[in-house]
Amino acid sequence: MTEQPEIAAHKAAVPHHAGHRERLRERARGAGIHHLPDYELLELFLFRSQPQGDVKPIAKALLARFGSLAAVLAASVEDLMTVKAEDTKGRTKGIGAETALDLAALHEVSRRVAKEEPAKRTVISSWSALLAYVRLSLQHEPREQFRVLYLDNRNQLILDEIQNRGTVDHAPVYPREVVRRALELSAKAMIIVHNHPSGDPTPSRPDIDMTRQVIEAARSLSIEVHDHLIVGRQGVASFKQLGLM
Repeated sequence: MTEQPEIAAHKAAVPHHAGHRERLRERARGAGIHHLPDYELLELFLFRSQPQGDVKPIAKALLARFGSLAAVLAASVEDLMTVKAEDTKGRTKGIGAETALDLAALHEVSRRVAKEEPAKRTVISSWSALLAYVRLSLQHEPREQFRVLYLDNRNQLILDEIQNRGTVDHAPVYPREVVRRALELSAKAMIIVHNHPSGDPTPSRPDIDMTRQVIEAARSLSIEVHDHLIVGRQGVASFKQLGLM
């Protein structure tokens, strides 16, 4: 039977993504949100920031640009705003300042939730929680950061402090400043953490030398350095496990 012209015209006028939002929400409610692929999970979040239009192209463009969901959330507001995608009508659509800020806020929420676990429990015995926290905080940082986790006499977290930010391959470190800060906080131990934006967490000779300087400066004041963790996209390297301290 031939379709009525007015019905055909109406179908042509309705965009293919009409009803997609509700269908995706129903699928998330039914099968469970944890079953959704990364781009659809990102779509669900973008629905809030962009209440109209098809957000699937921009969700996929974000993942293509940064490589993973974790990297999307870790991206800076400025970098997020450079992402563009073409909608079904051939129009270019991008990430605005408000959407970029929403994504940055989601990353910060995730970081703080991950931090709660090692903060509430003994850090040294919560090894998996510690690794999850440092990876979330630093794995996709585009610039090198040097951080110190200062611990009390029960090995509980007092403060995670960024001591310095640097370039793509170097962040200056001053061992005396690291130890001075430990004294200010009445810390009894510390874990050194920094990232390699190259992705390879293998310690370099300067990393090893710097760690030994911090250990020596801390030892004279009865402050223990439990470990030095280097975070990269390929994993986390532990100086203690590698026999470097």
